[in-house]
Amino acid sequence: QVQLVESGGGLVQAGASLRLSCAASGRTFSSYAMGWFRQAPGKEREFVAAIGWSGGNIYYADSVKGRFTISRDNAKNTVYLQMNNLKPEDTAVYYCALTVVDAPIAAMSSYDYWGQGTQVTVSS
Repeated sequence: QVQLVESGGGLVQAGASLRLSCAASGRTFSSYAMGWFRQAPGKEREFVAAIGWSGGNIYYADSVKGRFTISRDNAKNTVYLQMNNLKPEDTAVYYCALTVVDAPIAAMSSYDYWGQGTQVTVSS
């Protein structure tokens, strides 16, 4: 089993920046992709960003392109989400996920392990 722990969420004003981190621990895998998803109150969970093992395959939801950047540090088993120019509509619980399956990494169903989530709240 794998444990994923997100951190870096908080309450900020519109236009501010936050950097989320997700550290994986427990079982060691030879390689894996990681992604970020979010869920706002009363809405379905949605894809935000994903990154492959080598960092060569990166995907973003249209709603965050140009504002968010995903990156990873494999030596630390950690993935990051740099969020700039935050908007009130970015308010949600953000979840980190990990998959060891060679499957579409932008698809929620591809992921095997999930973190507990971290709250991001953006005020006007």
